[in-house]
Amino acid sequence: MAANIRALAAKCTYSVVDQGRSLGDELPKHIAKIDVKDKGLLQEICYGVLRYLPELENEVQQLIAKPLKGKQRVFHFLMLTGIYQLKYMRIPDHAAVSETVEAASALKNRHLGGLVNGVLRNYQRKVKNTESNESSDLVSDPVKFNHPGWFIKKIKAAYPIQWQQVLDANQEKPPMWVRVNQQHNTIDGYLTLLEQESIDVEYIDPKSQAIKLVKAVDVNKLPGFAQGHVSVQDGAAQQAAILIDCKPNDVVLDCCAAPGGKTCHILELSPQIESMTAIDVDENRLVRVNENLERLGLKANVITADAASQEWWNGTLFDKILLDAPCSGTGVIRRHPDIKWLRKANDIEKLTELQQQILKNIWSLLKPGGTLLYATCSILPEENTTQVQHFIDNNNDVEHVAITKNEAEIGWQILPNEHSMDGFYYAKLVKKEL
Repeated sequence: MAANIRALAAKCTYSVVDQGRSLGDELPKHIAKIDVKDKGLLQEICYGVLRYLPELENEVQQLIAKPLKGKQRVFHFLMLTGIYQLKYMRIPDHAAVSETVEAASALKNRHLGGLVNGVLRNYQRKVKNTESNESSDLVSDPVKFNHPGWFIKKIKAAYPIQWQQVLDANQEKPPMWVRVNQQHNTIDGYLTLLEQESIDVEYIDPKSQAIKLVKAVDVNKLPGFAQGHVSVQDGAAQQAAILIDCKPNDVVLDCCAAPGGKTCHILELSPQIESMTAIDVDENRLVRVNENLERLGLKANVITADAASQEWWNGTLFDKILLDAPCSGTGVIRRHPDIKWLRKANDIEKLTELQQQILKNIWSLLKPGGTLLYATCSILPEENTTQVQHFIDNNNDVEHVAITKNEAEIGWQILPNEHSMDGFYYAKLVKKEL
């Protein structure tokens, strides 16, 4: 019997929201149970429910007498998947309702199918009666903007003019960016190959020459993907290898390197460096680093290591260090909507302490005259400008190198969807020779 897509979506979103599991870990488990043709539908529902969770929760709360608890919670998420389909997908209403109700049987409780059916039918009636729809002025900010309240407060404080723009950008589906391996092809040469495959290009970033596609395609349809001629990487992440600007014979360290996109990009652009060491504390994530290196035909010394310690270090100082610090991930919410529900307000202080610890430790491994590029995929100032300013203020051998035209600006904060990129932060620091 074929797996019911709605049942799997309910299980997956329940695992993320109620059990705190990553969508990136959970979704592949469920995709493995279905036909390839159904993969897109399952992904769309799971990502959609997590994008619009407060709004969907608000709809369900108005339509049931009392909330489901315990083992019945998965059926709450089944109702969310049903309303998401009715509200945001092009699936015919009758199909969305019948398939979602049928999922109750797949979840081994046909009895609750009646409740699911009633909620979805009542939702349809509510939509038809437009007067019963709540004015957006009457709902709370989390429901209105589909973000947790603590996060909205932080974004309002950090970006008093742009806060709503940031929240709106987080709700958009992310574009697909690709990175051409320039050891194999020029940008112009690869654009020709894309044109031959009828893959349309929307934009080329002038700084990094990252290519943004008009619409996402399966990676195996990208010319030369299996042979390492191209990789998928957001335009913001592609700035790292450009900014660190490695020279021939440099000894380079990439800290917190998994999954290895930036490691590989540096090696592609700077094949004459003396060595590349890539470290990450998570051994499982380093599997991806090795896979990427192998596909691209590149070499690096890959080590499972804690960037906050020096137990792994052989004593050789580095000319260039990329520190892609552990962070809140608040710049990549449009790509990973589960971050909104997995990240908690009290995580930020712990993360900033860890960032300080790593930055202090890794700085001691940098040669005088060497460059450290500090990077996060966060948009929170305490992890970015405030963090870097604190480091500069407390160390007399740090020189900040401006990245933007405003030389007084500490680092470069990219906001979500700015230049169609993910939210990202970079700061360039040079070690003074005292």
